[in-house]
Amino acid sequence: MKSFNFLLILSLSFFSACNSTQSSGAKEPKSKSRVCPKCHMEVDKSNTHSASLVKNDTIYYFDDIGCLVLWSSENKLDAKDAKVFTKDSTRYINATDAHYKIGEKTPMSYGFVAFENSAEETIDFDEVNIKILRGEHMANPKIRKQILGY
Repeated sequence: MKSFNFLLILSLSFFSACNSTQSSGAKEPKSKSRVCPKCHMEVDKSNTHSASLVKNDTIYYFDDIGCLVLWSSENKLDAKDAKVFTKDSTRYINATDAHYKIGEKTPMSYGFVAFENSAEETIDFDEVNIKILRGEHMANPKIRKQILGY
């Protein structure tokens, strides 16, 4: 009976490992939930402030643009290859093509929101990247007070 169980387990593991329907390209993380690799919070299903980046053929999702920039810097990746979810068109676009505003409430309080179409007082991705790395974001109480005017 023990040998039968062993053979059954061995054959099941062999067949499950030999999956011929593997697709090429970037893969979703194995977990069903999307968790930000920087802050480990679950990414909201609404995508309101989310961003994504592909590393080693795996798609990583971020709950805030600030998490994307900081994680990319820590892992020596170019954040310009990322996609960001835009507030006005509600779709993912290249991070470098988006226009950004600061001053909104975001999951990790960095305050940057992406827009596909240009609006008043927007900045480009390079400036967002520099501001986040310098600490010039809404999570910094001095910057928040300066931006919100109180």
